[in-house]
Amino acid sequence: MYQLIRLAAYLWPLPYTLLGIGCGVLLAGRFQCVDGVLEIYGPTIAKVLGRFPVAASAITLGHVVLAHDQEVLRKTRQHERVHVCQYERWGIMFVPVYLLASSCLYLQGKDGYRDNPFEKQAYAEDAANQR
Repeated sequence: MYQLIRLAAYLWPLPYTLLGIGCGVLLAGRFQCVDGVLEIYGPTIAKVLGRFPVAASAITLGHVVLAHDQEVLRKTRQHERVHVCQYERWGIMFVPVYLLASSCLYLQGKDGYRDNPFEKQAYAEDAANQR
């Protein structure tokens, strides 16, 4: 039963995982697998992440984390793993719900990134694990 649940957790966000892998290949990233999550990093990925509307050092797509370099991956691993779990919970709906939450917050005059409940959870769990 556990194996079926884990399989579903990987299949539910699979379109985003495949998108992450595709981005990693197209951006000539270096691949490594850590705890069942594919981590991809490299200088071209760093340039692209730096051009986001909110500059990012790492981003999660399903079971893939794209990051500037291995040091960033190490520093953001806890935070990004929370997002992996969120993808497992929300599946293909994660990105639309995340963007909807950010948009609603922005329209309320709030920070669409820092006030986003998905980010708040990731930062809270990250802080709790650093204690």
